[in-house]
Amino acid sequence: MRKSFKLDKIDCANCARKLQEKIAALPGVESASVNFMTQKLTLQAADDDFDAVLDTVIELAADIEPDCEIIR
Repeated sequence: MRKSFKLDKIDCANCARKLQEKIAALPGVESASVNFMTQKLTLQAADDDFDAVLDTVIELAADIEPDCEIIR
């Protein structure tokens, strides 16, 4: 499954790159793209695991960028 989410308050392109690299390295993530210009996260993971992977991504994003929120 592949879905896109709005990112609220991502501060800079470097932060977006760092977030993308950390998300892509998570177990269960098939691909991840964070676009600073459009403030968008595109996440791909197996259908059965998608919700659990997304929960992990949200927790990771809060740790890396406390001001950034992934809007479902």
